Amino acid sequence: MDDIQVVESKPLLVDRELPGLREAVLQLVIKETDVETPYGRIHCTMKGLPKGDRPVILTFHDIGLNQKTCWSTLFNHEDMSEIMQHFAVCHVDAPGQQEGANTFSTGYEYPSMDQLSEILPLVLKQFGLKSVVGMGIGAGAYILTRFALDYPDMVEGLLLININPCAEGWMDWAAHKISGWTNAMPDMIISHLFGKEEIHNNHDLIGTYRHHVTNDMNQFNLHLFVKSYESRRDLEIERPIPGGIFKTLKCHSLLVVGDSSPAVEAVVECNTKLDPTKTTLLKMSDCGGMPQVDQPAKLTEAFKYFIQGMGYMPSASMTRLVRSRTASGSSVTSFEGNRSRSHTSEGNRSRSHTNEGNRSRSQTAENQRGRSHTGGSMDGTANSKVDQAVPKSTEVSC
Repeated sequence: MDDIQVVESKPLLVDRELPGLREAVLQLVIKETDVETPYGRIHCTMKGLPKGDRPVILTFHDIGLNQKTCWSTLFNHEDMSEIMQHFAVCHVDAPGQQEGANTFSTGYEYPSMDQLSEILPLVLKQFGLKSVVGMGIGAGAYILTRFALDYPDMVEGLLLININPCAEGWMDWAAHKISGWTNAMPDMIISHLFGKEEIHNNHDLIGTYRHHVTNDMNQFNLHLFVKSYESRRDLEIERPIPGGIFKTLKCHSLLVVGDSSPAVEAVVECNTKLDPTKTTLLKMSDCGGMPQVDQPAKLTEAFKYFIQGMGYMPSASMTRLVRSRTASGSSVTSFEGNRSRSHTSEGNRSRSHTNEGNRSRSQTAENQRGRSHTGGSMDGTANSKVDQAVPKSTEVSC
């Protein structure tokens, strides 16, 4: 195991001489470590020091990326600094995907998605961590979800971007095979990471990541990672039914997808398979396949709310995000500065949506949440009981 201590953690001055300096210095502590696993060494980067019993933010990237190209824009954003004061972050690179990675030997068998999730307890053990808040995108989101299903006591929450809970279908498999015959690996990666609109219009962004995939990634190792993701199996999760036996996430989850992302359908389907009382679906407008790069401020603000919902950072500053609930029980996020965050009554929440205007505002908030998304009447006793038995998930747009 190789440890690289990038910044000395010893404070330069005591807090009474310069208040807050110790915390600022500790945030800069960066420790790079290669963790030994049954599948070889896994490169991890710990930023900051764990804060007492608080979980650590654990990230996992998508195919064609590593922890730097995937998360640097988000975690270097000024709005993320407040979160970094409260949480340490552990970035995990998939085997052979980090910068300067050596090429695997010809006989190396790359771990499956399930096996990659099995290495995460070893990462936690290496750093002495008890629990995490996972943050993943694409393949990384799948791996973290599998980890949370198998080790629920280690995961307090998940932020999942572009999560696809399903195995690759025959049509997808055939399309990828044909695409593999006609297109180079970078083109396949770009079409996975970005939507068609981005590819056609945002030439600078696409050019940057195409250059990264082509020149900075080990092509042999990347091919193995892509093949592993394409061979994933179905997560086999299902929405819980009262009194039934089901398999789903036990932690709170925030699903995120850009409105022009190629993963919209997959994320929406995943939302239908999770516990609606613990899941929020965030659809980001004017955003493509990588919200953490395209809209880091919005994503950071949403993450703050998510953390607050878990009981952390109660006094965090909120400058952009305003939540309002519809009568049907789903939430909408607005970034309009002229809306007051003091509007917490259900009446104000329902009036934030013009299409809810014709619904009766005389109903209580709880009864409104039980209403069917199809607009079913509350007059029918049977329908009312069904609606109350199956709560609606929170849907957010911004």
